[in-house]
Amino acid sequence: MIKEKILVIGACGQIGVELTLELRRIYGGAQVVASDLREENELLKGTGPYVSLDVMNKEMLHVQVIRQNITQIYLLAAILSATGEKNPNLAWHLNMQSLLNVLEIAKEENIHKVYWPSSIAVFGPTSPKKNCPQQTIIEPITVYGISKYAGEFWCNYYNHRYNLDVRSLRYPGLISYKSQPGGGTTDYAVEIFYDAFEQKKYKCFLKENTYLPMMYMPDAIRATIELMEADAKNISVRTSYNISGMSFSPKEIGDEIKKHIPDFKIIYEPDYRQTIAESWPQSIDDSVAKKDWKWKPHFDLSLMTTEMLENIQ
Repeated sequence: MIKEKILVIGACGQIGVELTLELRRIYGGAQVVASDLREENELLKGTGPYVSLDVMNKEMLHVQVIRQNITQIYLLAAILSATGEKNPNLAWHLNMQSLLNVLEIAKEENIHKVYWPSSIAVFGPTSPKKNCPQQTIIEPITVYGISKYAGEFWCNYYNHRYNLDVRSLRYPGLISYKSQPGGGTTDYAVEIFYDAFEQKKYKCFLKENTYLPMMYMPDAIRATIELMEADAKNISVRTSYNISGMSFSPKEIGDEIKKHIPDFKIIYEPDYRQTIAESWPQSIDDSVAKKDWKWKPHFDLSLMTTEMLENIQ
């Protein structure tokens, strides 16, 4: 058995913090190198090595991969949907070039595995709204979605052309209490818990009956690691796997919170993010992931709401 040495790029983001901590629990703190442009997250301090790293600087990245004897790379750095619409050129450049830098270095240095997340943002208004299948019409209308869809095919290309073991999940909206969301259209489902607890009210930027696919972070972390640990012969999708946890609307999550905080109120003031949300599916068919590597979510809306409020408290 080769001892894995893992590099997590974007380790201080919403997914990165919890994924890094879980990888360190499994592989050992010293075997997982966390990296980011920003200051080390408080939760990561003292749990393992940390390096300041700009993924856009290919030479700097290459040096770290060689110096640290890296065998696996998780690339989580990205500009998300809502933030990306404010600066489309920057979002495209960062989301694409970071992936190409990692894929090229992984090819040259014989990296065992690369993980790169895609998103439900790849789907567009012409994709099926309910139980959106793995293979379907994909016509994204955000620069984030366009960059993720292009990235999926770069991953597929490097797998077929160079036999690079690249794996990916199309994350739905992710909900977590450990780290703040990063400028996505589904961020309301995190913000609502904090405002409910602190102010007993929340101003929502989506309409009350806007259904979106969501997932509680522990399920997302588990899915990521289960995919990466699955036998390569069971991986049939080399673009990115559909994955699903639950689907709900702002009204439904509000009603669930009211069971714990009876005087909680929501005000609805939809903004530009409503158009983005309406372009995405309301629910996802992840039967291929279930078949290939036995994926199964643990959390539903009720269980997640209870956990979120307990932990925020």
